[in-house]
Amino acid sequence: MNSSAPIKSPCILVCAIEPESGHCYGCGRNRDEIAGWMNFSAEFRDQIMEELPARVSKLERRPRRVTRRARLRGDTKRRDVLDISS
Repeated sequence: MNSSAPIKSPCILVCAIEPESGHCYGCGRNRDEIAGWMNFSAEFRDQIMEELPARVSKLERRPRRVTRRARLRGDTKRRDVLDISS
């Protein structure tokens, strides 16, 4: 394995766990997946990443803020804290 290859991660720096499902609002992973991410094989990480969009779509509420990482990528402009239109 090439140790210099970057590890894919679904993290968007919105780290908060939804109490009902136990999944992170930002990435959709559960605590065990977050904690073990660096130790999982690339194949297992890819398998989990395929499941994440469905998990996130089922979460009760979404975080209101735009992440710093998204702003730096230019994906989204920063919204006012009171803007709940998304």
